[in-house]
Amino acid sequence: MKTLYLDTFSGISGDMFLGLLIDLGVNQQQLEQELTKLPISGYKLEVGREQRHGIEGCRVQVHCEETHHHRGWSTIDKMLTESTLQQSVKQTARKFFRRLGEAEAKVHGIDIDRVHFHEVGAIDAIVDLVGTAIGLNVLGVEKILCSSLPLSRGMSQCAHGALPLPAPATLEILQGIPVYDSHNDKELVTPTGATIVAELAEFSSFPTQSLGTVGYGVGGWKLEDRPNLLRGILYEKNTATRSPEKVQLLETHIDDSTPEQLGNLLELLFSAGALDAGYIPLQMKKNRPGNLLTVVSRPEQAEELAALIMRESSAIGVRSNRCDRYRLNRRSAKVKTEMGSARVKLIFDGELFLRLTPEYDDCRELARKTGQPLQQVYRLVETAAYEQLDFTAKEKFDD
Repeated sequence: MKTLYLDTFSGISGDMFLGLLIDLGVNQQQLEQELTKLPISGYKLEVGREQRHGIEGCRVQVHCEETHHHRGWSTIDKMLTESTLQQSVKQTARKFFRRLGEAEAKVHGIDIDRVHFHEVGAIDAIVDLVGTAIGLNVLGVEKILCSSLPLSRGMSQCAHGALPLPAPATLEILQGIPVYDSHNDKELVTPTGATIVAELAEFSSFPTQSLGTVGYGVGGWKLEDRPNLLRGILYEKNTATRSPEKVQLLETHIDDSTPEQLGNLLELLFSAGALDAGYIPLQMKKNRPGNLLTVVSRPEQAEELAALIMRESSAIGVRSNRCDRYRLNRRSAKVKTEMGSARVKLIFDGELFLRLTPEYDDCRELARKTGQPLQQVYRLVETAAYEQLDFTAKEKFDD
């Protein structure tokens, strides 16, 4: 899975994002060819290399001939729907403009069908957003992660006159998204930039995995306090779950074993090497309550475990099927707390750290020794793990 991380230290705009995608490998000619599938003309795409504070990146500018550009949301949505763009590109672009339309409708207190875009209805904004949808499709980006966004102070001139920064539409789009005060009076996060990340991104710190390809999209501002750049890191390494492994699935219905026998059987199965096992309540023939026992086994152990089931329960038969199993990578580690040591399980998707889980047995033992509630012990162990452990996939994963 390709993941794009956005480091938005200087904000984000549609043209900066498009420049970043080209810097990461989107071919300009391919992009322009795809854009011809839209019924718009009278513009030229200028792509060049520029520096901000000594760092070079890709600058995209859309030079337009038109002066009147108050397109309505419904007009743009229809234009996208009827275009010959790829279906996935259409869907992404339509979601962009739908989100923009809803924000504008909220700000102006009108229905979305009455929304007429001004700046974002211009050809350059259409090219930026549709070009973004095209570029992400070309690169094969499946997931976008983004840092917190820097918001500006001051006033901005637009078709409605002077508006406070952040622009009202930008604030609507960014509802629920992490932001901070940039102490800057230039518009760092534009409505188009806000729309892209609000629609597609998850917000997080840098992924804990080996760095990928780095690119820069250049913005139009020349700022004193920071380079006006959008930095992106494209993680091209496949971080998907492991290839499927073959396992044997054992099943049987049990209707006349005691709870003690059923509990004992699970313990025996795990001791004998079962990968997983559990019961599901069911209603059996003659309206008798019973349990469905399901056991996941390595193929070479299936016969032994089936015999164990029939010996230690009332089952007189076991069904067996070969199937695939997908699982995340795991690694065990030990952490120290003020109460004592405890093991934790680190969960990875490929090399990407996802989460950790304290081991129940260790936490239960600490709770018994100290008299602390189990839930509190879990929290302390988790906190210690995040402070003490390295979450990169440097060590061998558990089998």
